[in-house]
Amino acid sequence: MSYLFSLAVRGSEGLYMVNGPPSFTESTAFQRDSGKNCKAVAFSKDGSLFAWCNGEKVNVVNVTRAALLHSFDLPKTVCLEFSPKNNVLATWQAYATAKDGTAGVPNLQLHDLRTGKCLKSFMQKKMQNWCPCWADDESICARNVNNEVHFFENNDFNSIANKLHLQKVSDFVLSPGAQPTKVAVYVPGSKGAPSFVRLYQYPNFGGPQSALANKSFFKADKVTMLWNKKATAVLVIASTEVDKSGASYYGEQTLHYLAANGESAVVQLPKNGPIYDVAWSPNSVEFCAVYGFMPAKATVFNLKCDPVFDFGTGPRNAAYYSPHGHILVLAGFGNLRGQMEVWDVKNYKLISKPVASDSTYFAWCPDGEHIVTATCAPRLRVSNGYKIWHYTGSVLHSYEVPSDEEMWQVFWQPFLDGVFPEKAVKYQAVPSELPSAEPRPAQAYRPPALRNKPVTSSKLHEDEPPQNMKPHLGGSDKPLTKTALKNQRKHEAKKAAKQEAKADGNQGPAQVKTPQNALQNAVPATTTGDPEVDKKIKNLKKKLKAIEQLKEQAAAGKQLEKNQVEKIQKEAALLKELEDLELGV
Repeated sequence: MSYLFSLAVRGSEGLYMVNGPPSFTESTAFQRDSGKNCKAVAFSKDGSLFAWCNGEKVNVVNVTRAALLHSFDLPKTVCLEFSPKNNVLATWQAYATAKDGTAGVPNLQLHDLRTGKCLKSFMQKKMQNWCPCWADDESICARNVNNEVHFFENNDFNSIANKLHLQKVSDFVLSPGAQPTKVAVYVPGSKGAPSFVRLYQYPNFGGPQSALANKSFFKADKVTMLWNKKATAVLVIASTEVDKSGASYYGEQTLHYLAANGESAVVQLPKNGPIYDVAWSPNSVEFCAVYGFMPAKATVFNLKCDPVFDFGTGPRNAAYYSPHGHILVLAGFGNLRGQMEVWDVKNYKLISKPVASDSTYFAWCPDGEHIVTATCAPRLRVSNGYKIWHYTGSVLHSYEVPSDEEMWQVFWQPFLDGVFPEKAVKYQAVPSELPSAEPRPAQAYRPPALRNKPVTSSKLHEDEPPQNMKPHLGGSDKPLTKTALKNQRKHEAKKAAKQEAKADGNQGPAQVKTPQNALQNAVPATTTGDPEVDKKIKNLKKKLKAIEQLKEQAAAGKQLEKNQVEKIQKEAALLKELEDLELGV
């Protein structure tokens, strides 16, 4: 069975929907709203309902039947959200006090979508975390009120069923999936006490002993908590606004792991610098982190927080798993050039490397085959538009708004898990009627004096390749622990030294023994009587010792610079010169 799905587009040209692949025509199921004042839009979780505010009313339509269900007189609505089972629509308007300074009217409304009636209104001053959080079956709904979490059951908002009260709950996240629902809560540190994140199972909130897991840390001004799909673990990105060491403009971040079984750990990231993005795989047993000073490193970790695969370094600051979890896109958007790496994460093979220049938005289509990238205002006010890609790198559809118009938002119509089956990964680019999106590489400026001379590499740094593309020194592809890596380097260096000694022994009596052993054993050099020749011999031995060290580093897996490789290539000539000098030729 094939499903039609849409892409919603909001901008100064109005609000409309575009049919997904293969047609890319404007959808007739949704009548375009041509108003220029559309501030808020939302799909329901299953994609069947769509709501928007056009500056006059909040309208709710059934997308599949193209029927208007409700219209609410809430012209100043700036946020909309459906409950998971489509029973409730939450709307939020900016909070305003009355002219005489008295308290304003309730600005957060919860509407029953069967009857159209308002179930409850609340005061919600801040836009941040404005929306109540529901469990997936809507049996529980929770709000953060004055630093404590209030729980309602079965959408009865007139009575609080439970409260979670800690010192000052700053943020909370409900677990996805089936009951029992778990709650991750964050309490910021104060007066020398550390910040902490705790996991509870609803409704067991009876003090610290009832917590499933607890993790405390000192360096945190804010945290991001990410549940995996199976609700077995949470990743916590703890951030400080300022890096007191002065090493980073972004402040300082640490990544923590908490499991519902009580385990917790700090995820050790091999490269220093900011944590740009962390994403759980839909399989819930792996996660990808993008981190470190540019060029950033990307690594997949397992639930023991051990590295599973290292993607090396590159210009990237985001990671996106496909809905089925079989493909991972590493990308560099925002202040980077829009380079993407599309990986098959079952076999860790690179599929394609498309470039989406100036993109401010990326999203997987629910079918796990297609991707949308977009350039939206106000982040960028020129060249607004979107492109729909196949993950193999082909651009299937491209739209750029007229130069006097703006595009503010694009997003796919969602579908529930399991609607689209997982397909086998393709490596060959799918056919497209549009030309390749490969941009012409920009030529670096060269002063007139250098223009007729050969081009030399002017890279500030060499990108580290993915682990399966590094030169093999034997062993498996799996990343090693720090101790294992140290031991391997020692072993490789010893092995290289033994092989050289063996090679020296096999050269035969006719040949003069090379001076490497003399260097290694620090035997005092014999003088020739000529100070000038002695000086040359000393310099040659110094160069040969440096070459020995470079060879050991190469044997231990270090990537050598071009000039270092050239030094090693000169070893034979230096040995011959030293031999001649010592024999007095």
